[in-house]
Amino acid sequence: MRRVLLVNKFYYPRGGDCVVVLNTEALLRDNGVDAQVFAMEYPDNLPARYSEQFASEVAFGGGVGNLLRALGRTMGMGDVRSRFEAVLDDFKPDVVHLHNIHSYLSPVVGELARKRGIRVVWTLHDYKLLCPRYDCLLDGKPCELCYKGAKCNVLSHRCMKGSLPASAVAWLEATKWNRRRLEKITDLFVCPSEFMAAQMKSGGFDSSRLKVLNNFLDPVKYKQYQSLDSTAPREDYYCFVGRLSHEKGVADLLEVAARLPYRLKVAGGGPLADELRGKYGSCGNIEFLGMLDAHAVARLLSGARLSVIPSQWYENNPLSVVESLCAGTPVAGSQMGGIPELIDSENGVTFQAFDMEAMATAITMSMTRQWNHADIARHAMQRFSPEGHLRALMNDIYAF
Repeated sequence: MRRVLLVNKFYYPRGGDCVVVLNTEALLRDNGVDAQVFAMEYPDNLPARYSEQFASEVAFGGGVGNLLRALGRTMGMGDVRSRFEAVLDDFKPDVVHLHNIHSYLSPVVGELARKRGIRVVWTLHDYKLLCPRYDCLLDGKPCELCYKGAKCNVLSHRCMKGSLPASAVAWLEATKWNRRRLEKITDLFVCPSEFMAAQMKSGGFDSSRLKVLNNFLDPVKYKQYQSLDSTAPREDYYCFVGRLSHEKGVADLLEVAARLPYRLKVAGGGPLADELRGKYGSCGNIEFLGMLDAHAVARLLSGARLSVIPSQWYENNPLSVVESLCAGTPVAGSQMGGIPELIDSENGVTFQAFDMEAMATAITMSMTRQWNHADIARHAMQRFSPEGHLRALMNDIYAF
């Protein structure tokens, strides 16, 4: 039996990276691969075979002592080395599949695996290998100052929460784990979007080590979306599903929605939730639904005439777009990151980010157009199927 060790800083559905890890683990196990996990100790983690060997928890807040321990972790110091090696000794993986490992774990795990001759692949969920801050944002706008090696920009702009100490930690981490060192330990960087691959090339990474592989719908969700009737009449609303935060562009969307004649349903939570509810809660055509579970999201999308993704940062391969298309719902998305490569003339429209007039025009055009919802769903379900993803993993990524 083939053995794959998945490595991610957390092991519970905390964010998109964690969800991908959990889905990949299940997909591999369901298809005869022994998939195990290495992560950082954390109270919310799910049970795992190697839980007792997980790296001890570190935190970047709570005083100088915590910061020093966290700094040591970013440098690959402390028990992360011994505990990871213990897992390698016992599990003897054929492949170590890295995911989101910076800061709370460390790229040292890839280095240790590579020294043993184990194949190391790395799925990129954000831009940490290019940008010490990870999201390529400076004052709320896209930034690529650190791409060519000038990582000191993170210090001069205090990119990490406006804090010089936190920014210094990010600078030290980026300096130690530079491009040349990371390329030496990684056989293949898996890019969920063409945009991510292009950014990595722009940052000097070897194009021969970059492989594009979109995210996928996990088998449970896949069956759920298969059961939807994409030919059913749509209700008279459009929707936003996602985090209510500045980089998602949701504040601009609500300003636009308040002056359009269509109903908008907003699903999700985040740091802007209270502010946006206070400002737009009394608008008769805007409804806040709060956090929804997967089934409720599927129902919301399958009833909508349109979903809007107004992001103002370099989205990678957003599941919000993937799930909307699998529900047969067209997407009006900003021309940011990997969003445009998911949208064509038959499944949606794109508009210039930060341009509210362009967004309003895109929404109006989409809401008044007749879409072939069944075709949108069929093409998306083929593109993002777990079976196709598994074939690509086994043949192209793991090289089994």
